[in-house]
Amino acid sequence: YMQDNVKEQPSLLKSIFSPKMLTCVFTGLASGFPYYVLFQLVPAWLRTEGGNLATIGLFSLISLPFNWKFIWSPLMDRYMPPFRGRRTGWMLLTQICLLFSIGVLGFLQPANSIWLAASVCVIVAFFSASQDVVIDAYRRELLEENELGLGNSIHVQAYRISGLVPGALGLILADSFDWDVVFVVIACFMLISITATFFFAEIQDSVAPKTLREAVVLPFTEFVQRNSWRGTAYILIFMFFYKLGDNMAVALQTPFLIDLGFSLTTIGLVAKNAGLWGALAGGILGGIWMLKLGINRALWIFGFVQVITIFGFSVLSEAGDNTWVLAIVLSMEYVGVGLGTAAFIAFIARSTSPAFAATQLALLSAISVLPRTVAGASSGFIVEAIGYTSFFYLCMLLAVPGMLLLFKVAPWGGNLKKDAEPFDDNSGEGDTAIKSLR
Repeated sequence: YMQDNVKEQPSLLKSIFSPKMLTCVFTGLASGFPYYVLFQLVPAWLRTEGGNLATIGLFSLISLPFNWKFIWSPLMDRYMPPFRGRRTGWMLLTQICLLFSIGVLGFLQPANSIWLAASVCVIVAFFSASQDVVIDAYRRELLEENELGLGNSIHVQAYRISGLVPGALGLILADSFDWDVVFVVIACFMLISITATFFFAEIQDSVAPKTLREAVVLPFTEFVQRNSWRGTAYILIFMFFYKLGDNMAVALQTPFLIDLGFSLTTIGLVAKNAGLWGALAGGILGGIWMLKLGINRALWIFGFVQVITIFGFSVLSEAGDNTWVLAIVLSMEYVGVGLGTAAFIAFIARSTSPAFAATQLALLSAISVLPRTVAGASSGFIVEAIGYTSFFYLCMLLAVPGMLLLFKVAPWGGNLKKDAEPFDDNSGEGDTAIKSLR
């Protein structure tokens, strides 16, 4: 990157339209595609094949591999496939397995063999979660510190867009073709990711764990040694609270809109589109702004935006069945969601060491989804007790602890480059620090 301030703008454009960012597009598409197959296409397949709602609801348990992927992630840090590299080899292997396992689904008869269908879905979820592990690690190694915001943001937006294939194209095909044809056609989209992976360079230069014990123990000891016990506690608590209020505000979004009197058609056309495109716009803008702001300042600014946009829901709860207010409130809310998510994911990536990226990212990302679980489990009880308007004020209040913790984990004037130096692979200091842990 150019240091001359006169040439700063061309440097910004080069950062946006660079091979690294194109790589993040393909990793996002590859990562999101199998997830949306499981949670958009599979429920439609089960229902049209005679599955009852209770059974379809239980299929949500196939998401467990995404929550527990940190258990086997040390294996992916420690061992290298016999082809390509430590990251690209695992990436290619999981993608090939996804190609075949997704294609097999359509040949099953869930009405006659529901447990077999569930087992294959778990296999798809396992390979999808495993692909996420290695893609997250690869992206952490690929991007420089000042590129983490934009690169991770592009990855997330591509992830969301990938849902259009199984969630839209797949359902359209199912109206005209049998499910075996639909799943084979949809599975073939994995060939795009497989082809792209052959063009990914293996850029890992840090020291890999020499034993499985090191792969399991060192990611945790390294993280604590780098941040101290107190710093580690601050980071983990911050990760829980930063998006808690935001997650809780949207946890009951559809029931909330139904209770206000909006029709399902209005919710589908206005709410869902405003949410999707607002989140995409917020994520992309957030990634670009982070090139200028840095991760620390972005967490502050975007965090405040998150808190302010939650207030829109309380306005909507008082306005009632007003389509214009609905469109404005949801657009603003999901722009805030996109901004906050872009900064938050960049913070998670920056908090890891490239040498142990697979295990540390898998663990931290698992912790980061806890607020969604808490929000989903408790929101209904709270709304019944205090009503929607007061509930949204409470969501704003719950966002405050995360903002206060920024003083500890991401101070406004923090030196991001200095924070990254101890495990900068190019400097060689990371290898030395890891060897000292051994």
